[in-house]
Amino acid sequence: MWPGLVGKEPGTDHPPISLDHMLELTAATEVNGRKFDGVDLFLFHPHTDPDISDDDLKAMADKIAGYGLGVGSLVAPIWPGTVGASAMGSAEDQGKFLLAVEKACRIAKILNEHGVRKSGVIRIDSATGPAEWVNDPAGNTKKIAETFQKAGKIAAGYGERLAAEGEICWAGMHSWKAMLDTLEATAMPGVVGFQADLAHTYLYLLGYNAPEAALLQEGYTEEEFWSAYKIMTDGLRPWTLDFHVAQNDGSVHGTGSHDKTGRHCLADDPNGKLDIARASSYWLKDAADRGIQHICWDGCMFSNETLENPKTWEHILEAMISVEKAI
Repeated sequence: MWPGLVGKEPGTDHPPISLDHMLELTAATEVNGRKFDGVDLFLFHPHTDPDISDDDLKAMADKIAGYGLGVGSLVAPIWPGTVGASAMGSAEDQGKFLLAVEKACRIAKILNEHGVRKSGVIRIDSATGPAEWVNDPAGNTKKIAETFQKAGKIAAGYGERLAAEGEICWAGMHSWKAMLDTLEATAMPGVVGFQADLAHTYLYLLGYNAPEAALLQEGYTEEEFWSAYKIMTDGLRPWTLDFHVAQNDGSVHGTGSHDKTGRHCLADDPNGKLDIARASSYWLKDAADRGIQHICWDGCMFSNETLENPKTWEHILEAMISVEKAI
């Protein structure tokens, strides 16, 4: 559901799209008799009040189930301006971050008890940018890891798992190597892991915000690409607990208050750099052994016009079906 919120701002030409309408767009999509099974949820306004009452949350769950949809992964409101704050900030900031995780876990518990949610993780990141991290890489990675450890203990108490989404715009996870260092420092495999997104991890290969971690140079051959892709996925796949199908054209993009990150372009974009099904198979090898029971698509910062086009949804569903066949 976060394509309706991420990078959207009221009063602009890309205002938020309501949860109700996003559910309508999801439920209306069909490809050769196949439909979407469910939705991942963004736990912040205007979709979901992180302090929503039990009764209102159960009513929302009934609504989602009424569309024939389930609920999968949940995005904790860990950023400044929502509930949370920087995972590598002050003690007060870290406390806000942990509060956001606690609120997400409470919502997860109610959705699980309702029965609408049977799989998924709680998605987090460091809630701060690499420009702040680079001043003290080792020290800041240690702070993030310590916050993630505390968050992992909260999640485990609810029977939940956390997945940090690797994006070039997040401190300590802005390159494949920094992400791996952060996960290893957190040292909670199976509890705190990685959420792989095809669009974001493509830019990991090129070292966009971390040239020292680049595995490819522009003008690479197909053979060089898959060799580099194997290095990256061999490192991060054991930590991968959640997965986003997406496409990337090799550029970055940001709208609203969201910093530039790997561009999500249409699944059938002629400029797309990825063979979606083949690339996904590298991440999803032995997925069941890591407890991955569903995959999601991410269209963050798609224009509202693009999201209102039924073909957008059909093409991504086609891509997801191709991923399912490939694994």
